[in-house]
Amino acid sequence: MTDFTHRLEKLIEDHEALITRKNRKIEPGNGIFDRYEFPVLTGRHAPLAWRYDLNHGTNPHLMERFGINAAFNAGAIKYNGTYLLVVRVEGYDRKSFFAIAESPNGIDNFRFWEYPVTMPETADPDINVYDMRLTSHEDGWIYGVFCTERKDPKALPGDLSSAVASAGIARTHDLVTWERLPDIISQSQQRNVVLHNEFVDGMYALYTRPQDGFIDAGSGGGIGWTLVKDITRAEIMKGDERIINFRHYHTIKEVKNGEGPHPIKTPAGWLHLAHGVRGCAAGLRYVLYLYMTAPDDPSRVIAEPGGYFMAPEGEERTGDVSNVLFSNGWIADDDGTVYIYYASSDTRMHVAVSTVDKLIDYCVNTPPDGFRSASSVESLKSIITRNKEFLKR
Repeated sequence: MTDFTHRLEKLIEDHEALITRKNRKIEPGNGIFDRYEFPVLTGRHAPLAWRYDLNHGTNPHLMERFGINAAFNAGAIKYNGTYLLVVRVEGYDRKSFFAIAESPNGIDNFRFWEYPVTMPETADPDINVYDMRLTSHEDGWIYGVFCTERKDPKALPGDLSSAVASAGIARTHDLVTWERLPDIISQSQQRNVVLHNEFVDGMYALYTRPQDGFIDAGSGGGIGWTLVKDITRAEIMKGDERIINFRHYHTIKEVKNGEGPHPIKTPAGWLHLAHGVRGCAAGLRYVLYLYMTAPDDPSRVIAEPGGYFMAPEGEERTGDVSNVLFSNGWIADDDGTVYIYYASSDTRMHVAVSTVDKLIDYCVNTPPDGFRSASSVESLKSIITRNKEFLKR
């Protein structure tokens, strides 16, 4: 057996073992959701045929020819009975692209499709695309709304880091062939735009996140809401965008916040998953939080627990951009199970599992943020007092 053949067989064996590894629930959990032991996707899950030239004649040392750095920030959808993630895959060259990974059960055995997504470009080509939110809309299309990044045309000579972010839109019927629509026109930079899955007043509804700059929210007040008549020429008109979920001083979302996937419809209201960002000595800290909007008005907040729903733990805290959790995909099954797909530190994908009933309970019955230390103490005292009465019984 040649060294080439031996090495190739070992690569195939190890890759198959990684993909087919059974994921295990971490118990006892917190009663709200269950984490799982292993990431569902990493850069090492990328097919060998992407990373290696498998021809001995042209690659006798079986070197990696196209390195995959990370797999993260995936949109999610249940399609033909399987769980699909449209993953942000990043190469060693720092360019991101979309690729679809499929699982029979939603918690392990994710395999990438043979080819990555071929995303059409606009007349002004993207430098980078990432963080797709998937929406199966009632108009019959599956939409992907994502960040499209380009170099800032106003950057000074020698400034190779200033960027401009817009919201790209593409749609598909089969997740294979995508039709690229014009980017959303906005007065501000938009990196976290989500399409609601139902018409509202006969129009398409968008959750937005207006920002003054590529990184800094500036005067952007939080998660916005707007309606557009034509998704094929979407424009956020000045004055039509209003903030529905606000940033607040000394909270988990004082620096910025953004909608994750599109919300889940329940009899009690719309369940929203979002990310919040605050500054700390180590830099920016990203966590996930939940809120609910009214059943008859997805723009009116009716409940929001104080603090974070999920924050990075253990291995999740380290990676390319440490101390970050981010989610732009979840799947609610018909039986009420909710699969929450989240990325840690811009490096890998995980799953947490909950139920619609648990998430509603969490939203409705968890104390809201009182925005002062004294309010937090009063909330805690109230819980302690109720528990004392219960323990007397």
